[in-house]
Amino acid sequence: DVLTRVSEFVPEIIEFVQKIIENGYGYVSNGSVYFDCATFDASPNHSYAKLVPEAVGNLDALVEGEGELSVSNERLKEKRNEKDFALWKASKPGEPEWDSPWGKGRPGWHIECSVMSCDILGSKIDVHTGGVDLKFPHHDNEIAQAEAHYKHDQWVNYFLHSGHLTIEGCKMSKSLKNFITIKEALGRYTSRQLRFAFLLHAWNATLDYGTNTMQEAEQIEKLFNEFFLTAKNLLRYQGAENEAFVKWGSLDKDLNAKFLSKKSLVHEALCDSIDTASALNEMRDLVKETNIYIGSCRQASRDPNQSLIKSIANYATNLLKIFGVIPDDSTIGFPLSATGSTSAGMEAVAEPFVTALARFRDDVRIVARKEKVRDILDVCDSLRDDVLPELGVRLEDIEGQPTAIKFVDKEVLLRERKRERELAEEKRKAKEEARRVQSEKQAAKEALKRIPPSELFRREPDKYSQFDEQVKSRFSSRTWGGFDWNCGRGKHVHSKCFPFFRPKGNPDARCSRYKSGRRPTQEATEAVRAAGEGVRRMDREPT
Repeated sequence: DVLTRVSEFVPEIIEFVQKIIENGYGYVSNGSVYFDCATFDASPNHSYAKLVPEAVGNLDALVEGEGELSVSNERLKEKRNEKDFALWKASKPGEPEWDSPWGKGRPGWHIECSVMSCDILGSKIDVHTGGVDLKFPHHDNEIAQAEAHYKHDQWVNYFLHSGHLTIEGCKMSKSLKNFITIKEALGRYTSRQLRFAFLLHAWNATLDYGTNTMQEAEQIEKLFNEFFLTAKNLLRYQGAENEAFVKWGSLDKDLNAKFLSKKSLVHEALCDSIDTASALNEMRDLVKETNIYIGSCRQASRDPNQSLIKSIANYATNLLKIFGVIPDDSTIGFPLSATGSTSAGMEAVAEPFVTALARFRDDVRIVARKEKVRDILDVCDSLRDDVLPELGVRLEDIEGQPTAIKFVDKEVLLRERKRERELAEEKRKAKEEARRVQSEKQAAKEALKRIPPSELFRREPDKYSQFDEQVKSRFSSRTWGGFDWNCGRGKHVHSKCFPFFRPKGNPDARCSRYKSGRRPTQEATEAVRAAGEGVRRMDREPT
């Protein structure tokens, strides 16, 4: 790893530019030195703009890459061709300057990269990286300079251009007030979560930094972390004596076949333009399959295959080490601290004591359940939920098995506990609100039943236009509740049109329109029933 500074390489830059001039691909003009793109492109051994040939002659692309001064009238007068770019610029008053054979000046934008990289790596480079926005003119000009200097036709074997970073779908810009520094991002998320966010996207595609992206990163981090904690607990619980000479069953063979398949798919993904996103997705599927396997073993009242679980956990750990998510000196899984500090020593020291405490708690809970001592069970729960999380220890009670012990970052456990309590409170409030709404509906229904018939129909002026002295309704329309109650015998509601409130003496009396098959709607029926006996009395009055 080498850190270079342009100000320290000015002599090398001047020598590099002089060689380009000697080879016939540069010329001096008004104290500046320009690269002759036309001469270079006309050479049978060279080609200008290899990366973005369609951008040649595009002044907008040139302005975007080099600035408006590069195509100003003053600059164009100095150039033989508008495509030519500066290798050395004559300094203006107030600008940095160094002595050169062409007068006082400073290096051009592109030449510094070519010179420093060639000085360290030599005349040819295997891999060159940079942002996708630097393809033209910067990287194309770097190529031209180096090939013109060394008189060969290939300076870089592979260019890797990374995609842009956007913020919630917009280009990051101070003017848009969406500019976020790495320090600010680390204030909201851990370095591990940010690394997962980058790994979950193709390196050459646009990465949108936003809530959805970071939520996905948090979820996959939690998935891997819980798997590692479960694996370490199983290895701790079963002991080393169970690791070898265990006959494999169908569940073990199925998981091993999936493990081998996923390893092959991960390798293919990484060989395909370093597709870390697909590799992580394959690993995520493998972890889920392993969790299903562990659950199936518990249902079958058998221990998971320790050797197989250990192999998968080690493979996942090593892959994440390659990706830079886990430190090299970590054993299985993430370190306790989210910042990356190691935790193997801490776990090794604390494990015997925490294990002894957890086993003692298991025995106490068994006795308390048998004797039905609720207070002792509450104390055991408090140890699990309140005391040990403050020490970075999570206990998980598993029916029929010893309590699972997981060493987790204290801050993570405290956030989990806070979130669980918040969710419990939200659930309690939701239940209270549902009971309140149900109670109000029931109260409204009871209140409706207590309304006298003389007032009931007056509450619906949109359905009834006038009432007589006996509070008989007259229709402003021919329908009520979706049913035509006016059978032609008059404008009043009468018993024969109410199938549920017919006179007792003549239960079959119905109007012809009812007999023809028309039926009141459920709404109308419920409304009539709600009126109760008051409607019956009104209904039986002669019309």
